[in-house]
Amino acid sequence: MKFGILNGPNLNRLGQREPAIYGSQTLADLEQSIIDKAKELGVTVECFQSNHEGDLIEKIHHWAECQFNGFVLNGAAFTHTSIALRDAIASSDLAFVEVHISNVYAREEFRHKSYTAPLAKGIIAGLGLDGYLHALEWLVRHPSSPDLI
Repeated sequence: MKFGILNGPNLNRLGQREPAIYGSQTLADLEQSIIDKAKELGVTVECFQSNHEGDLIEKIHHWAECQFNGFVLNGAAFTHTSIALRDAIASSDLAFVEVHISNVYAREEFRHKSYTAPLAKGIIAGLGLDGYLHALEWLVRHPSSPDLI
């Protein structure tokens, strides 16, 4: 099984950007943790981060064409603003879990709206970087669960 890990804008600055909210681990640290978890689970992962909306959309299209089994999404600010990202996900038919490092519902009001959440199999928020590992574990156990939407 193959799964994607998709990280949106500013997540390349993990460990530097607002460590009180996002922690001190870097994106490289996070990706290594995910790769280690994938090996433990016996699956393959591809990690991708971009600050550019179109690049994220193209990656979703690519994963759909390559018949990935699903993906973990932290769309970051695009979660709250991007109808284009939402439409790319809808057209992919891929199972995904939306992840937020912080509890977005305990933060500013504008972070409470997610354009992508209604399409997600589940949402994990506020569990730090561990949220990615929980999301991957869930997807491995439920790679195709259309009845859960």
